[in-house]
Order: sequence, then structure tokens, then C-alpha cells
Amino acid sequence: MAGIVVADFSRVLAGPLATMTLADLGARVIKVERPGSGDDTRSWGPPFTEHGSTYFASVNRSKESVALDLRDPEGRAAARRLAERADVVIENFKPGTMARLGLAYEDLAPANPGLVYCSISGFGSAGGAGLLGYDFIVQAVGGLMSITGAAGGEPTKVGVALVDVLTGKDAVIGILAALAARARTGRGDRIEVTLLTSLLGGLANQAQAQLSVGIDPVPLGNRHPSIAPYETLHCADGLLAVACGNDEQFGRLSTALGLSWLCDDTRFATNAARVANRDELVAWLESVLTTAPAGYWAQTLTTAQVPAGQVGTIGGGIALAEELGLAPTVDLGPTHAPQVRHPVGWAAYETVRPTPPPELGEHTESVLAWLDEPQPARRRAPKRRNGGPAAPAPTDER
Repeated sequence: MAGIVVADFSRVLAGPLATMTLADLGARVIKVERPGSGDDTRSWGPPFTEHGSTYFASVNRSKESVALDLRDPEGRAAARRLAERADVVIENFKPGTMARLGLAYEDLAPANPGLVYCSISGFGSAGGAGLLGYDFIVQAVGGLMSITGAAGGEPTKVGVALVDVLTGKDAVIGILAALAARARTGRGDRIEVTLLTSLLGGLANQAQAQLSVGIDPVPLGNRHPSIAPYETLHCADGLLAVACGNDEQFGRLSTALGLSWLCDDTRFATNAARVANRDELVAWLESVLTTAPAGYWAQTLTTAQVPAGQVGTIGGGIALAEELGLAPTVDLGPTHAPQVRHPVGWAAYETVRPTPPPELGEHTESVLAWLDEPQPARRRAPKRRNGGPAAPAPTDER
């Protein structure tokens, strides 16, 4: 995405994650922040390092920070110049805010017809425009908490702001599709992404169960609603995650535990039967698993080609990825902690070298000077001929 300029008017998580992803792909991301305080997450901690909050650092690498007061005419004018020069604008203000600032898509498109403009909100710009959208609230009202937690227990949020993460990734998908369309037509588009719709899209089989049979799923702890055994099982010293996705894997599990007869028992011979008789099945499995440590069984079952793993920590997960040669982190230099890298790897392209998250307003002067430079003349989108698709329109060098 070298040559693509992103004007980032977002803060907190979903928008900044989207723009950091675009930066990881090679785009130039210019983050607009409030003078004095900046992005809300600059103050979200602990934990903090000498550079600030780890929350802010997690989604703001490889960006330039510009401090602009959008309440001030001069600040708004600079922001508009930036947006009119950008390929992509991302914002997650309360719906209607950008219009009041003169920075809505309709304000910018006449001067920048190739602009891809992405708005992120909690509940959209129609009936939900007045609702405040935070990940935790959307987890609650959107149903995710209703299926998370111990069976019969209190609804529980996921341990990371998963809805924000899903929304940020959905925003990137929409932006990339719009840029691909622009390469053919020369025209941009306005994209709207909401936390609620991203959550519903991420509920996958659980949402489809509700739509198909009208039953709201309930929390099952670590159990899967449709597969067994697909859950955590007790061993002598802790928990083991076991995921048998088919009868063959269940057969290998039973044999490895010395319980091969389970496959011939009508209560356990098929997945549907195992789900119906899960408690009895788990009792038999744990009668063997509790005779040895979880680490022993993880190795034994993995050798037997049964999906299994010992329940561990985030640090353990990073260490495992390193052990497997997945290179899970990127280096930001000697004065900054490493970060989890963009998860995609390419065979034909080198990964973009990341830079540390910016200090508030670190690049204000250099970006304003760049905006003062003459802007290359834009090429208009070619006219359609005989109703056919327009020829590609090359983007400007910026």
C-alpha cells in the first residue's frame, strides 16, 4: 500500500487498529489528535512504560501524530486540507460530529472524488446515532456475554475487547475493497462499519442457531454447543483442552486413553450421541486423564494426532509461536518493547519495517509543511464507454 495516505481521525481501539493494519501494509498513516491529551488510550493504564500506556502502544505503531484542535477554525482548516489530500479517511466520532466540523464525506468528496471514507460507530448513523458505542456495552446488548462464562453462571465479557478488534478488521476489509474498486473506476466510496454488526457477523454458528431454530444459545463454559469432546478436561495437575472434530479423532483419543470400547458404545459412537451424553463421556475420559499431568497428556495425544493442548498464558502462547518459527513479534528498536506483528506473511513482498508509536504531536510541523507543498493535479476518473466499466485511473503520487 505504498503511496496510500490515510488520515486517521479515530481513537481508542477499532479505528486505530484498522489504521495500524494499513500502516503495517505500507500506507502512510497520519493520526489527528487533540492537543494536550491526544487519543483517550494514552492515559489508559496501568500498565505504563517510559513511553506511555501499553494500550496506546498496541495499536498505534508506524503512524505520524498531528495535534490539531478541531474546535478552532485554523485546526479544522488544516484537517480539511489533510482529508482532501488523503486516499482514506477513518473516523469514529459520534455520528454527526464530522458533519458539524465540515469534514463529512459529502464535504470532502467534491474536491477529492477518489476518497475512501470509513466511519466506525457503535450502532450506526440511523436509529443508533445517539447511543454511545463501547466494546463492553456491545458485548452486553449484542449477545456475546450471554454465551460466555460458566454454565448457569453470570454472563461474562471476553477477556479482550474482541468486538473492537473484529470491527477494526472489518473496516480494513471494506477499505481494501473500496480501494480495489477505485483502481478500476477512479471513484471512492463511503463505508460504514458498526460494532454491533461486526459482533453479529462474528457470532457465526451461534447467531445462525438462533436464526434457524429460534433458540438463544446459553453459556457452556469451555464446552462447544455442537461437538464433544471439545472442551477442557481435568488432569492430575490442571486443565487440558481437547478438540475432537470428527469420529476418527475421537477414536484415536479413546485408544490413546485405553478406552477404545467407547467407540462401540451407542452413547458415544457418534458426535450427536456424545453431545447428548457429554457428562457421562467426560467422567470416563477424566477417570484416566487425572492419573497423569496435563503436559504428559498433551504430548501423548498430540503424538496420537488428537488435537490437544495444555491451558497456558499469553506469554506461553508467544513463546510457543517463537518455538514453532512463526516470528510472532516485531522489533521497534532498542528503546521500545517488541510488539505482536501483523499476522499475515507474504512470499513475494518484504514486511514493512515498523516504527514506534508516535509522541503526541510529534509530526505536526512536518505534516503541515507537507500540506503546504503543491499538490499534484488529480486525474479525473475516465468516462464510461457504451455502459461498460471505466478504465483504471492511476492514483496521484503524494
